[in-house]
Amino acid sequence: MAFESSDDRRLTTIMAVDVVGYSRLMSEDEAGTLAALKEIRGNVLVPLVKQFAGRVFKFLGDGALVEFPSVIKAVQCAVELQASMGAKFSESPRAIQLRIGINLGDVVAMGGDLYGAGVNLASRLEGLAEPGGICIASSVHDHVTANPAWAWRDLGEQSVKNFAKPIRVYSFMSPSAAPILDSSEPMSRAKPAIAVLPLANMSGDPEQEFFADGLTEEILTELSRFRGLLVISRNSTFKYKGQRIDLRRVARELGADYLLEGSVRKTSDRVRVIVQLIDGRTDQHIWADRYDRKLADIFDIQDEITSAIVAVLPGRIEAASRDVAARKKTDNMLAYECVLTGKTLHHRSTREANTAAIAMLDRAIEIDPNYAHAHAWKACTIGQAWANGWCSDREAAWNVVSSELQTALGLDNHDSDVHRVCAAVCLAKNEHEQAMQHQERALALNPNDDLIVVQQGEMLTWMGQAEEGIQWILKAMRLNPYHPERFWNHLGRAYFVARRYADALSAFKRITAPDQFHCAFMAALECKLGNRQAAANYVREVLARNSDFSTAAYMATQHYKRAEDAEHHHEALREAGLPA
Repeated sequence: MAFESSDDRRLTTIMAVDVVGYSRLMSEDEAGTLAALKEIRGNVLVPLVKQFAGRVFKFLGDGALVEFPSVIKAVQCAVELQASMGAKFSESPRAIQLRIGINLGDVVAMGGDLYGAGVNLASRLEGLAEPGGICIASSVHDHVTANPAWAWRDLGEQSVKNFAKPIRVYSFMSPSAAPILDSSEPMSRAKPAIAVLPLANMSGDPEQEFFADGLTEEILTELSRFRGLLVISRNSTFKYKGQRIDLRRVARELGADYLLEGSVRKTSDRVRVIVQLIDGRTDQHIWADRYDRKLADIFDIQDEITSAIVAVLPGRIEAASRDVAARKKTDNMLAYECVLTGKTLHHRSTREANTAAIAMLDRAIEIDPNYAHAHAWKACTIGQAWANGWCSDREAAWNVVSSELQTALGLDNHDSDVHRVCAAVCLAKNEHEQAMQHQERALALNPNDDLIVVQQGEMLTWMGQAEEGIQWILKAMRLNPYHPERFWNHLGRAYFVARRYADALSAFKRITAPDQFHCAFMAALECKLGNRQAAANYVREVLARNSDFSTAAYMATQHYKRAEDAEHHHEALREAGLPA
């Protein structure tokens, strides 16, 4: 098949091909990878392209761009190519795989090369494909639906870089191209991977390079404390320092699901740090923030900014991963994704959500019985059912809680979240000393986890050290500006125990959907502040929500270590007019 060589514009089919994890393969075995790539090009790719009447118009180091006169022939070539790769290279020590994207679109021919949106979109589609898979645009899909051998999966509308409108994308995985378990491949693990790219020094002062690099290394070190994250090493990420990079390609090369990038700018007496979290597959921004500080002590600033970033970042990653999990069928979820879903359901704090959460956590444990995090969260969720009376046999439920926690500790005694949950469960049994042991262990393992920090404040409040507890809770709120509303509940209680009633009332009023227990607290606080009518209104709200409410039953669920703190709370409720 001959193609025009003069400059012109035409509608044609473009196939983009790329090797998965090429940089990693080269770093591991340069000679072997180059030999394999030469074999793929000479003995697999080029012969198949010729067989289906196409032409390679550009080689791209680890990939190629191919033009076909027919949409059907382009897809046939892609399917055969992936099948040949699966048969020939899946057992290779180098485990080489390809991604392929196909688009039918408008291009501009200049000499023998092709340019334009039609080519660009094919490359973007290739980036969306699974290893061993093919992604096509809807313009291609319209021509190939009649072939029953090609079962296309609708990925919906996808936002792609440099295209104003979302593109509808379909994917296909050749049966002969079964995915290889590649540790470099995003979203193939039981926990997400993040790469922290070197922060750019925007100061114009080479001497400030040390601050940008130091901040990057501090973030890497602190993120490594989160055992739910796989943090790509410094040696891997710093090779991109000072380069203009394609973020999706970097994510593929590093095997990162998420990238953190940003900049540092120092001017006179101030420093500004801007960071953003990016989805490695779609190049979409998930979260961004800016930190402005006075340049009084540069190393204190470094610690403060590191803590702020690290406290927020895992939550943003978890939220993004949870969104991915929500779009997948349960049977195909990894254990990690099941745990994320279970945690989301747990935080809804309803009986129905609790039941569903336990089912998801059971599924996670079924997938990976050695997943300590899943066992810990199952204990936490059954503990929630126990505390709220949602279980038919409370003693049996508590035995399961204890058993799951022992399993979690046995599997991973260095998981900060396991110790955090252990502390909460011990507190529920009023085992204050043991609760603090686990809490201090969790804090030592990860001092930048906002859930651990806020629980430190909560624990100290129960222990009778409310003023100190207030400071920990406020620190957690500074660490995570996106904190859950329950942080206000912890702060309100701490202020109450410290006899700072106006501050406590202000905290409770930040809760957008107060339940009967929040209303009971606010009734007591209004009474303490001399607002009898407001207190009476909250009492009516409590009884409207639960006509059987009694202060004695409520106080039996509280965990004050000091009798005077419990009595202070009980008397305040009775003074407000709540029934005994």
